[in-house]
Amino acid sequence: QAQLVESGGGLVQPGGSLRLSCAGGGFNLEYYSIGWFRQAPGKEREGVSCIRWRDGTTLYTDSVKGRFTISTDGAHNTVHLQMDNLKPEDTAVYYCAADLGYVCYPPRPVADEFDYWGQGTQVTVSS
Repeated sequence: QAQLVESGGGLVQPGGSLRLSCAGGGFNLEYYSIGWFRQAPGKEREGVSCIRWRDGTTLYTDSVKGRFTISTDGAHNTVHLQMDNLKPEDTAVYYCAADLGYVCYPPRPVADEFDYWGQGTQVTVSS
């Protein structure tokens, strides 16, 4: 059964870094658009970044531009989200999602357009 598995979350101080990973089990992520989303308590799920594996197109929401970097790892069928200079407002549960369609386009990924979801990983930025 196809599934996405996130890892890499944790507790970090403001200004610190984390790298999230999204591993595709049971399907080849190379054929998909992969998105990262986050949801803080009491807030709606927000699109953070996405990548179209085949042509390398990447997209970031304004609040993370210059701090987050999305990348692919073909050898491990994994997509990473490198998060630097983290801020307390980045605190949320982070989810990765995948879809075969053309769903990675400006201004940011939209959750309703992605078919496959991981279980989420908690990121907490606090001193």
